Amino acid sequence: MASREFGLRDLGLKVYGPSLLYAVGLGAIMPVIALSARDVGASVAGAALVVTLVGVGSLIMNVPAALLTARFGERPSMIAAAGAAALGMGAAIAARDAVVLSVGILVVGMAGSVFNLARQSYLAEAVPGHFRARAMSTLGGTLRIGAFVGPFIAAGAMAPLGLAGAYWVGLGAMVAAAVVGFWVPELPRPGAAARSDRTTSAPGGGAPASGTSMGAIVAAYWRTYLTVGSGVFLLACVRATRNVVLPLWSEHVGLDPALAALVYGVSGAVDVLVFYPAGKVMDRFGRVYSAVPCLLLLGVSMALIPLVSDVWGLLWVGALMGFGNGLGTGIVMTLGADYAPAHARPQFLGFWRVLTDSGMMVGPVIVSGVTTVASLATGVMVIAVVALVGTGVFAYYLPRTRP
Repeated sequence: MASREFGLRDLGLKVYGPSLLYAVGLGAIMPVIALSARDVGASVAGAALVVTLVGVGSLIMNVPAALLTARFGERPSMIAAAGAAALGMGAAIAARDAVVLSVGILVVGMAGSVFNLARQSYLAEAVPGHFRARAMSTLGGTLRIGAFVGPFIAAGAMAPLGLAGAYWVGLGAMVAAAVVGFWVPELPRPGAAARSDRTTSAPGGGAPASGTSMGAIVAAYWRTYLTVGSGVFLLACVRATRNVVLPLWSEHVGLDPALAALVYGVSGAVDVLVFYPAGKVMDRFGRVYSAVPCLLLLGVSMALIPLVSDVWGLLWVGALMGFGNGLGTGIVMTLGADYAPAHARPQFLGFWRVLTDSGMMVGPVIVSGVTTVASLATGVMVIAVVALVGTGVFAYYLPRTRP
């Protein structure tokens, strides 16, 4: 009965605090990376490339992040990653050319991969199964809040310090995340035999792995990656394009930047409001009842965008898109924790994050490519189809019962 009394108070700021601070730091610099690159002499195309280095760094570091977390543990990995991100911020502050700035941004992206994987693995281990989705959705909510607050804090710092002010905010937030990380309770590190006893088959496919190397885990759980992992890849693809499509369509229908920002802000606000109910639905009824409505509403809202021609229509569609995205808050992390074998959780999650990061990079590329050869409306409709395909994948492969 004691496990049923577990709640967010058992995690509190000691667990969510570092994640919130990390999100604030990253949110502070994201809007100004391109401007910083231009400031140190990069071309417009070069500035766009520097922005992508956050995602590139995360993608190339996912497998090493899994190995590091498995070797040293979740808590030390989070602390080290926050420290490395602070160094990356410092390099960006000191940068006088695009090369040094690019190295700093790449380090921030690589550190983010370690930090994100370690905190997901930590929660998967620390939280009872019946509360897992609420814990993960709350984590997703803290990330959204941090990303929302970060740019406002950065704006205040940039008034006296210029563009460097955003990176000073980022550096301070990362240092604070590392310091607070020392108060995160350390998880017990059971021996190999104990871990082996706890290993079970992945739900929906995959046999217990005979080894803990990345190759052994992928070989043992390839069916899970191919089925549910495909849905996760498609969800990440659609989510990434949401951040591109709303601003682009706002410009397409002639909205000024202030109104475009309002549309994006309303969508983000609705997204944040539903993160905890989304987790409760997942825990009480099952993951499919969050994943399917999430992708379905994202697909429907994408399909509606080409029909919109004014600010009011875009506000309503943006709100629907935010609601759909919010319904899936934490779903990727929750599914990863559900399917990961207990004896090799970081290794499993490392490749899981490769799928999600790949989807986030592919989505905007699809929109860009289709828009180049056809039109923006066609590109948006292609993503709507991708969302509907992902809906079908989740509806077919996810169980209808509670975990």
